[in-house]
Amino acid sequence: MQALDKKLFRDFRRLWAQVLAIALVLGCGVAIFLTSFGMYRALEDTRAAYYERNRFADVFAEMRRAPAMLVGEIAAIPGVAAVEKRVTGTVVLDIPGRVETAMGRVISIPDTGLPLLNRPVLRAGRLPDPSSNTQVAVNEPFAKAHGFRPGDGFAAMINGQKRQLTITGTMLSPEFIYTIGPGQLMPDNKGYGILWMPERAAAAAFDMTGAFNSVSLKTARATNEAEVIDRLDNLLESYGGFGAHGRDIQLSNSFIDAEIASLRATAAVLPPVFFGISAFLVNMVLGRIVALERAQIGLMKAVGYTNREVATHYLMLAGLVGLAGVVIGWAAGSWLSHALAVLYADFFDFPYLVYRVSPDVYAISAAIAFAAAGLGALRAALSATRLSPAVAMAPAAPPQFSRGGIDRLLGALRLSQPAMMVLRGILRWPLRSGLTVVGLALAVAVMMAATFTDDSMDEIIDGFFYQSNRQDALLLFSEDRPASVLEEVRRLPGVLAVEGHLYLAAELRHGHLSKRTPVEARRPDSDLSRAVDTAGKGVVPPPGGLVLSRRLAAALKVEPGDLLEVEFLGSRRQTHLLPVSGLAVQYLGLGAYMDYDTANRLFGQAPQVSTASILVDFAQQDALHARLKDLPGLTGTIMLTDARRSFRDTLAENVLIMMAVYATIAVLITVGVAYNGARVQLSERARELASLRILGFSKAEVSAILIGETMLLALLAQPLGWMLGWGIALAITAGFSSDLYAVPLVLRASCFATASLVVLGASLGAVLIVRRRVDGLDLVAVMKTRE
Repeated sequence: MQALDKKLFRDFRRLWAQVLAIALVLGCGVAIFLTSFGMYRALEDTRAAYYERNRFADVFAEMRRAPAMLVGEIAAIPGVAAVEKRVTGTVVLDIPGRVETAMGRVISIPDTGLPLLNRPVLRAGRLPDPSSNTQVAVNEPFAKAHGFRPGDGFAAMINGQKRQLTITGTMLSPEFIYTIGPGQLMPDNKGYGILWMPERAAAAAFDMTGAFNSVSLKTARATNEAEVIDRLDNLLESYGGFGAHGRDIQLSNSFIDAEIASLRATAAVLPPVFFGISAFLVNMVLGRIVALERAQIGLMKAVGYTNREVATHYLMLAGLVGLAGVVIGWAAGSWLSHALAVLYADFFDFPYLVYRVSPDVYAISAAIAFAAAGLGALRAALSATRLSPAVAMAPAAPPQFSRGGIDRLLGALRLSQPAMMVLRGILRWPLRSGLTVVGLALAVAVMMAATFTDDSMDEIIDGFFYQSNRQDALLLFSEDRPASVLEEVRRLPGVLAVEGHLYLAAELRHGHLSKRTPVEARRPDSDLSRAVDTAGKGVVPPPGGLVLSRRLAAALKVEPGDLLEVEFLGSRRQTHLLPVSGLAVQYLGLGAYMDYDTANRLFGQAPQVSTASILVDFAQQDALHARLKDLPGLTGTIMLTDARRSFRDTLAENVLIMMAVYATIAVLITVGVAYNGARVQLSERARELASLRILGFSKAEVSAILIGETMLLALLAQPLGWMLGWGIALAITAGFSSDLYAVPLVLRASCFATASLVVLGASLGAVLIVRRRVDGLDLVAVMKTRE
């Protein structure tokens, strides 16, 4: 081993504490890079494998009722490789031991066995007997939530008739990786299940013998999907088609797309923060090492080492720091990405997990980490090469200072000597002080990125549950009913108030832009369910006009006063030009609203309703549910009170975990920056501090200089950190936004305060560790040290 190699490892061992602080920060960047890429690639690969093996369809369509003979015409559409017709319907379930009603979606399967497309995976038991009209297979999460096994049973209200069903097996389907029911905010495996029933039995139950109301298509490669959808819509128009669509807006697939997009946003926003801070820390430490080793550098050059060898020596020291960070990051990232990928696979109801972080991701993360360490060391290495042996072996020339305006201002303030030393130490090295401020500001920003989500979720909950949807429950009817049904609902046990709403399937167009979303028709006096503006005030759709959510309006690029082409789908095949009359705030889903009387007048029909919003006397809740389980024409009940509690509890758990992770990251950044900064200050000012001790200053007064400089920089970092935190939070909310949901940017005073307190506390803790070295200074040895 050559002399420089021995020196390299001795320096590395001597600086182990500073190296560890930098490596932890660098490792965080590597770990987040691996975790984000590992998780979203695991989701993508698992989904792709699942879709391919189980022949997930490319195009989907639903209609009122179409004859079975139409399948041949659909199959003849150019580019269609396979067609699967089926019968579907939503039913109310009566689960033994459960007071509340539950919902189920019945899907027919061929009497010959598993379907050709969207093939479920049989997890336990067997398929239902094709000759039976009471046997079903259910989705595995629903069975697990209730402890069902093959042979167990429950009742279902199917098309007005209550049937006792028997479970023959459990399955998982690529169509329901994310199983969410109508009107639900998140999966509720106890309240919503998928029921596969033999085609003959399902058709008879829903009066669909010789017909179907759902179709799935598999397209050939290089097929223009839009043309297939247009041709399919033309065929289904006379049969009450609700509009064909591709995978992009298939509900389960859309949620996975949104999650993958959010993981990509995380991978793009956070790792650069850590790599940038690591480069700064390496630059700070190596710059000081080169300054302290001037004589050694001169000696190395005097005995024959070239500039390249000297520069390589310091770059290799940075390389060892990078190696330590890569090892830590690879270990933490591999474990964390696999653990989270398993959780994702379970949450999204995959039957298996394809977890593979390809070597190129490891290589890219390592290359970025080494590049960050190398860039940080480059300035110090170049400064070492510029020293000639004679100059390097002589003491460094004292810096040139002159009294400027700042010095005169400090003198006029008549500050104490320690305070003057703190301020001059900061002003003497403005670049280093500025970079320290930036590093600590980034720690504040990372902490804000975690804490703002709690306030944002509170905003979503308040807007959705307390301002827009103030009902206790929502009743869903199997088909539009006359408005007189609301009187029957009002007579149900425990119903205190009721409002009816009409949902109209529609496609909204503005120029070349279009969005498919239901238009909800409401009465002007609706109070339980309403649209609200940014101030929380109700927005009432005027006769003949539309109220859109701000996100929908932005997607269509329309403003109040613009005209929208609205094509109503299903059995109400009409197209109207309607003006946009107002905008509403809505974070979950895309919302479009119109006047109730206008909607009924457009279609020349008597007043009808699709849903009923009710207020409930919870003292009679059990009696209400018992009655709803036997109510004909009802396909589901959504208890908003239960949904609110589940939504809040799930978010609280996830936000708590995320805050803990981000707080740890922010502390690591802070400790890395503050600790290394304090160590460099101590190495530079040890002689000054020892001189003060000899002159009679106490240990506390001397330590205050070291602590004061770091804490003053930490305080200066707060405003910049708040600005950076706002920027990161804005980038995160933009990355998480989709047609399914949007995260509002809400930054309250508590968010700023929490981030600042965490960073200031971590800074104080880091500098107190270094302060112990001040107490142990050997005054005689330090005073003998050559400046």
